[in-house]
Amino acid sequence: MDQNKTKRNKLLAEKVIKGLQSRNMEGYYVKNKEEALKKVFSLIPRGSSIGWGGSASVDEVGLKVVAKTGDYVVFDRENCKNPIEKRQVEIQTFGCDYYLCSSNAITEDGILVNIDGNSNRVAAIAYGPTHVIMVVGMNKVVKDVDAAISRARNEAAPINAQRFDLDTPCKKSGSCANCMSKDTICCQFLVTRFSRHEGRIKVVLVGEDLGF
Repeated sequence: MDQNKTKRNKLLAEKVIKGLQSRNMEGYYVKNKEEALKKVFSLIPRGSSIGWGGSASVDEVGLKVVAKTGDYVVFDRENCKNPIEKRQVEIQTFGCDYYLCSSNAITEDGILVNIDGNSNRVAAIAYGPTHVIMVVGMNKVVKDVDAAISRARNEAAPINAQRFDLDTPCKKSGSCANCMSKDTICCQFLVTRFSRHEGRIKVVLVGEDLGF
């Protein structure tokens, strides 16, 4: 990566971390995916229960592989045989020790913005798991909440709609149409501006592009 971009990411991450701290959340900065993987599992004691929702960033960093092969209790909805079993695992995940995810966007002053379809992810971020650990690429840092919502709707949502082959206008056009399609993944909007429980939400900022 270009040295100037690396320096910029580090400086911007310091600003975001201060914002997170002011909002009762914890922030960390690492240079790359390999360091992110080590950092996340340094925060999770062995024997803990771990769950996750859908997240390209979690996949890219390799968190699921380590969780499944390590000394942890894992709630993995991806191995479920039917929707009923999948829902049962998602409910179990809601009470896990550590929930792994990313964020659709994060503002420079530490506000998290997430949009969800089934809403199991935003529900877990807001309440349920004892701890939430997010891995967030610096490509998701934006100026303010308006920019964060725009990023989530006009960048993340169309790409995810294409990824899951959903029948939405954004899949066909590449931008948000503010639709109410049955397949819309913009059902619930969660803006996390403060965490009532100190340190519950931990954000590992990564000096590389991750996710969408």
